[in-house]
Amino acid sequence: MWIANFLVAASATMVLPFLSLYISTMGDFSEQYVQKWSGLVFGITFLTAFLFSPVWGRFGDRFGYKPILLITGYGIAASIFLMGFIQSVEGLFILRMITGIVTGFIPTSLALISSQTPKHIAGKTLGTLQMGTVTGGLLGPLIGGMMADAFGFSYTFIITAAAITIAATVVMIWITEKKITADKKNRQTYSRKEVIRHITGHRLLLTVMILSFLVQVANFSIQPLLALYVGELTSAANLAFLAGLAFSATGFGNLLATRSWGRLGDAIGYEKVLTLLLILSALFIIPQAFVTELWQLVVLRFLFGIAMGGIIPSVTAFIRNAAPVAMQGEVLGYNQSFRFLGNVVGPTVGGILSGFIGISSVFFVTGSLFLCAFGLLWWSRRQMVQFNET
Repeated sequence: MWIANFLVAASATMVLPFLSLYISTMGDFSEQYVQKWSGLVFGITFLTAFLFSPVWGRFGDRFGYKPILLITGYGIAASIFLMGFIQSVEGLFILRMITGIVTGFIPTSLALISSQTPKHIAGKTLGTLQMGTVTGGLLGPLIGGMMADAFGFSYTFIITAAAITIAATVVMIWITEKKITADKKNRQTYSRKEVIRHITGHRLLLTVMILSFLVQVANFSIQPLLALYVGELTSAANLAFLAGLAFSATGFGNLLATRSWGRLGDAIGYEKVLTLLLILSALFIIPQAFVTELWQLVVLRFLFGIAMGGIIPSVTAFIRNAAPVAMQGEVLGYNQSFRFLGNVVGPTVGGILSGFIGISSVFFVTGSLFLCAFGLLWWSRRQMVQFNET
């Protein structure tokens, strides 16, 4: 699953760097037209994924996770393959929408590994799996940009689709879902209302899912502006490379720390680790508003990545413990929906704020979101303790 997640994450991000350039090759369009459709084409995938993630999770709980991995893997590959032949912006928009509908591979893989992993090592195991996703996400844009320059846009889509097809085939041949676990799930099923009632009735579980939304808003609010911020710090000619360096620093910190945070969560509790990570994230992102040199930004982005590295595996492992096995896939799907919603809201918030009060202000707002998330988690934990005592 590590290999498959690496291939899917890398392939999914390969096409992102040149989507706007690809749109501009489809006709003699104005700059405003290209910018508008670039935003729509980029965002529609997250919007449809937000709507359909719980659906795939529910199907996984009922029929097993491996079939969902195959459907979503080959579905993503087919939609990206067709992007290499599309001739209209509207057609590209529809294919990106379809991609969002079948974007359930990585959250389903988390549900699969979570359901088949003993609870006492869930954090470490999910952290290891997350390393595959992070590594793929790091290398994907770099590989995609190089392939677009070398082979052109159309062939890059075809190669990307081939890589995802390989990932799905790896799952089909080498992944076996334990039938014992599947049989246990089939003994009891939960309606959608029962799943939602379980989430809303478990205060700490609902809080953790809201945290997923806040963390994604905080993280994505600054990412689209990072290249512009790097441009303010340096006048070097290789601006794109330096912006990529600042962006990748977060991913490398994430890659180095995610397994260790998962192991710590196994030992002391995932909600405690999440509390620590939210504080560290705020401490490392707010100073980025005050940097005067590029190296300072890179160091802080690296430290921020270390703090961020444990959030996803800790959240997933917590849900593993808080939700019955027969509904874990659907609960993880709802959590993924919260994350996708944050992916949509974050860039919008960051763009509006930077337009009115400058890019530096976004770091303050981002840090405040992490502190709000910390306060919410601390309050929920305190309420749960008081409830258990009474």
